[in-house]
Amino acid sequence: MTQRRPSRRTLARAGLAMGALAMMGSLAGCAGLPLGGTPAQLYTLSPKSTFPADLPAVDWQLAIDRPSSPAALSTTRIAVARGPHTIDYYAGAQWIDDAPNMVQRLLTESFENSGKIVGVGRESISLRSDFVLRIELREFQAEYRNGDEAPAINVRIAAKMVRMPQRRIIASTSIERVVPSPDNRIGSIIDSFDQALGRVLRDIVIWTLTLPEARE
Repeated sequence: MTQRRPSRRTLARAGLAMGALAMMGSLAGCAGLPLGGTPAQLYTLSPKSTFPADLPAVDWQLAIDRPSSPAALSTTRIAVARGPHTIDYYAGAQWIDDAPNMVQRLLTESFENSGKIVGVGRESISLRSDFVLRIELREFQAEYRNGDEAPAINVRIAAKMVRMPQRRIIASTSIERVVPSPDNRIGSIIDSFDQALGRVLRDIVIWTLTLPEARE
């Protein structure tokens, strides 16, 4: 009796079935493996909301550039310096956004909270601005000095006021604040970051809105 050879369609179906069974077995074997890991705790900082009562109001619009920064600070990781030539990061803790984006957002909100400016926004939203504030994030880290058990938080921002559409720099400044953390707990360190950055943001808002060159 002559036996019929299986057709190509039958062989293809058999191959697909065997492949599906093999995949199911592989997935079953992986079921006991741990996936991922403990997620990092996310932290954010707050904009400044209190300003001098005599802060002048301005009738122009301001665009805030995304801050430039060293590569070590352009990250969501929280930088820590244990010496003059090294940068490390805290384990298990991160900013909610990379540091330049977070600073840009908080500075924009701080200007809005002042209630003294007609319009302010990030430069990326194509605001038709009278001035652009160019920002450089130069220091944004916790620093352990002289073997101290708790760090000091160092925040330094350089700013340039640029008149549009001429793109002419009319003024520049660099503002730095250092706030010691009361202890080495991450919660205290974040609070000290908030204080240091808040003082810098406040000073930048005051400096910008009181520039004589911006009133010409």
